[in-house]
Amino acid sequence: MGQLCAKCAQFLYDLLLSMKTLSSNLVQNVKECLAQIRDCSCLKQTKFESRQLYKPTRQRPEEVIAQEFLQHIERGFEIPPLGEVSLSALKTLAFSENSNLQQSASLFYLHISQYLNIQLPTEHLEIYYALLKTSDLDVQRISSLSLVTFLLKGNVPKEHVIQLDLLEPILELLESNDPMVQCNSCACIMILAVSDTNREAIASAGGVVPLLTLSKSYDPRVQQYAVGAIFNLTQSEWVQQFLCRQGAIPVLTLLLESSDSEVQYYSCAALSNMATNSQRHEVMLQTGDRFLLRILLSLLSSSVDKVSNQACVCLRNLVTSESVQTSLISMGILPHLLPLLDSNNAEIQQNSIVLLRMLSQHPANQDALVCHEVLQSVGKLLITRKTDPVIIGHAACFVKNLSYSKSIKRVVESPCVEGLLQALRGAEYLDEGALHCVTSCLGELVKHEEGSASILELMDELLLSCLMRLADQVEQTEPSFQAAVIIKHLIQHGEVVHLLKSHISKIQQYLMKYLTHQETRFQRLGISTLCLLQKDTEFSSAFIQSQLKKHLDQICQQTEEMQELLKMAVGNMDT
Repeated sequence: MGQLCAKCAQFLYDLLLSMKTLSSNLVQNVKECLAQIRDCSCLKQTKFESRQLYKPTRQRPEEVIAQEFLQHIERGFEIPPLGEVSLSALKTLAFSENSNLQQSASLFYLHISQYLNIQLPTEHLEIYYALLKTSDLDVQRISSLSLVTFLLKGNVPKEHVIQLDLLEPILELLESNDPMVQCNSCACIMILAVSDTNREAIASAGGVVPLLTLSKSYDPRVQQYAVGAIFNLTQSEWVQQFLCRQGAIPVLTLLLESSDSEVQYYSCAALSNMATNSQRHEVMLQTGDRFLLRILLSLLSSSVDKVSNQACVCLRNLVTSESVQTSLISMGILPHLLPLLDSNNAEIQQNSIVLLRMLSQHPANQDALVCHEVLQSVGKLLITRKTDPVIIGHAACFVKNLSYSKSIKRVVESPCVEGLLQALRGAEYLDEGALHCVTSCLGELVKHEEGSASILELMDELLLSCLMRLADQVEQTEPSFQAAVIIKHLIQHGEVVHLLKSHISKIQQYLMKYLTHQETRFQRLGISTLCLLQKDTEFSSAFIQSQLKKHLDQICQQTEEMQELLKMAVGNMDT
């Protein structure tokens, strides 16, 4: 078999350049490449002595095996392509010192990688050790490419690559000077690093330093896969520590300025993972007077959704301290963040409202956040995403934080109140945590005269029914309590009492649960609500004839007895 001609070598190189991302079209590219190589005359036998398959100096057994194997291929495999006969021939070719024979074995695996729909037997995977360890550049290129294809298609279990010691030659290929080999080996590591055990094996075997080196490569594909591999490695806390010791943070921070959106995404995602540990924040932010924060702010405005979203996630993970919260507001984050609230991407909206909620925790930021643009955006988000528990929960917490500011009037006059009440109407779509956020926010707003007036304008019988239903569900402790708090404040207005008269039995039902509740705060809230309702003669008359009256009498009797016992106990102590 002859060496690859310039035309076929170019086909393989073009194939590498087409690997923009690890996606399903990779296999189709491999098929097209092999079809082009197959039709070329460079690898075909000819009648001329100068194009004989093997040189006469080769050992006879290898020559015979190679010729027989080639004949099987040409006849469409009269024997199973992965059977014992093929395995024996491939071993001979792969472990041969002749690069042309090794090339035959590597091309065979590249060929079957495009159509194999079962797992590659372990015995065949063992052959890759020899193919990857070869000094022949073409064999390195072809065998590493076929291994990437097998891994992508799931023909080779990732754990088997580690178990068969193939990690060593793959990592050695990272040191190659050839971009194709570098790209393929980085892609292999990127795929292998999706497993926890594999991540630690890669780091322990010395894979971190060469990946950091290749992340600065001038070849865009090599850089993409190198940074992608680093991102996958950062999903392990142990490997994160290893990366930090090797100086990964400054490297990844500088890569955020890359013109390649894939590199930006992977480096930002890697930093996001590392920022989940607050102990690293000081190191991450000390470079160049919070250079990282400034770059992340600019990436929020990226035209690539996954980049802007990941920048938002990274900032969210970094904003745990008050100093970072105030710094981001002073650095002008709002013009970058507000457009994300209006995004058509739900994940971007979720992460941006989480970040906004975290910024509102610091009292010093609240005045800056109580502005028309912010409140309009959050109000719109509450109305349009009223069935998304993540968005509703964090948006409600954001509004509640602002309710403690001096500009409460701006809050209650914004669309946020309407959005919160609409979310309450669709309570069945929300989980207990989101319901707690909504009810506690409304419970805080209704305490203010302006807030109470705004809620009353939008209140109707359906909303009151929702509140009573939530109040009755005492098994959801916090939403139930907060709903009852809202009702208590609203019944101080005559129009609400009038609406409630058609629901007297429901009110009695939840008040009885409160009076018998084991928590004293529920008992006190039940009694205070009862007292307010008794000011209305219709409610008072209904209560007198109900079980509420009997239960209150029992409480009074128990209280009197308890007071007598307390007096006796205190008196005995005094004497």
